[in-house]
Amino acid sequence: MEPADTQPFDICIIGCGPGGFAAAMRALDLGRHVCVVEGGQVGGAGVKDGALASKTLWELSKDFSVASRVDRGYRASGLTVDYQAVRRSVFQAVREKQYQMLSQIETFSPRRWQGPGSITFKRGRGTFLSSHKLEVRYPDGRSEEVRARHFIIATGSRPRPFPGVSIDQRRVFDSDGILQLRRFPRRLIIVGAGIIGCEYATIFSNFGQTRVTLVDYAERILPFEDDDVSDFVSTHLKRHGVEIIHSAILRSIGNRGELLEAVLDFKDGHSRVLSVDAALIAIGRTPNLEALHLDAAGIYPDERGFLQTDRNCRVAGNIFAAGDVTAHPALVNIAETEGRYAAKVICGANRWPLNYGNMSTVMFFHPPVAAVGRNEKACRRERIAYRVAVYANRLLSRALAMHATSGFVKIIVSDDSQGRILGMRAAGPQVSNTIMSIAMLMDQDKGIRDVLKTVHPHPTMSEGIQECLRVLLDKSIYKPRAFPGLIHIRQWRPD
Repeated sequence: MEPADTQPFDICIIGCGPGGFAAAMRALDLGRHVCVVEGGQVGGAGVKDGALASKTLWELSKDFSVASRVDRGYRASGLTVDYQAVRRSVFQAVREKQYQMLSQIETFSPRRWQGPGSITFKRGRGTFLSSHKLEVRYPDGRSEEVRARHFIIATGSRPRPFPGVSIDQRRVFDSDGILQLRRFPRRLIIVGAGIIGCEYATIFSNFGQTRVTLVDYAERILPFEDDDVSDFVSTHLKRHGVEIIHSAILRSIGNRGELLEAVLDFKDGHSRVLSVDAALIAIGRTPNLEALHLDAAGIYPDERGFLQTDRNCRVAGNIFAAGDVTAHPALVNIAETEGRYAAKVICGANRWPLNYGNMSTVMFFHPPVAAVGRNEKACRRERIAYRVAVYANRLLSRALAMHATSGFVKIIVSDDSQGRILGMRAAGPQVSNTIMSIAMLMDQDKGIRDVLKTVHPHPTMSEGIQECLRVLLDKSIYKPRAFPGLIHIRQWRPD
């Protein structure tokens, strides 16, 4: 037997973001000895620079926006906002989550935990020496070799750079550095109208201290979504004072004394110059793989820079991957699911295949939008015959009570006798909760008649799901003929 200090770990996980942490804990459940290598912040982009930080900032901005309203029978006087205090609240939430993760890692370290399995944490940067060896380099210059039977790569991603634009994190920011702002800018330009760009446009417009300009090369924001969803988000951003500029590309951003000068070039040939205090570049993310020396392990990224995985999250042989380094959507819940699944495959404990079709997401706009499954664009691309119903929140008693009637439920079902649920989009309050009921039904491959056996409580936002499904069967309480602007139903077939 090898000496204890040279025995290989069962699994070495590179990266302690959401995917890596979840993989480590699932492997621990299964009695494996795990090494976790992390060279940056515990929690990765899912905690410090991404989901938790941005959503904490969104919650604070939403609260301020609600407190500023004057249509609910009360008015808050002397309402002010301190950006430094807002930042401290965000950092407090981030630290709390990081301490939770570190506390659990320490609890199950070999020094403290005598049960089956263990978690050994190494704060350093990993580089492959072979498919079974990793060199870990520490900040003080030391290094050591780590051997493992299996590896899970979960090194996450970073903001994609914009050619010709220097990100200094003082006046020109990416999404990882936006919290380094010291005060609310009077004028902010956001380049990129995907989810990240639209979320930060929502946040800064909610606080009401910043004039926001959102710029994108596409003709619509959120171009991957159906036009009605894109138009809904666009309308509400404009309603909150966001200027949206389409069909334009950023040529340059230059310092002009106290201000920045942004030059935009349009598809039709004209240009426009904007004067702003700060700029946020949000044109997507790119995987963190360059420093791993993947070729030493016999694996290589694809032409886009991602790791291609099979249905078991395997890259090749004994090496697996989870999260943003894969070609799947860069979402925390997907990273965690992939990490856990990879650990189960390694341990021979997987019982059913991964199903990406029912993994839901929430886009934190004003109001928020939730999505699961296919949209109409996907159905048409895959030539799936479908029917779709849209039911406005304005018809829901709970929405009326909340003075939050803007929003809808949109459900797509197969245009056949089964009426299987293919996807859902919803906008408005509490969509992060209501979307899950449809995700679960999709996982069970239920048809709409089976779903309607369940009676929803009243008054709730989830009643919108119930009524939207009833619309598809021509059984709704409120009828499309009486409310043509609030209830819609249509169908599409490949022929």
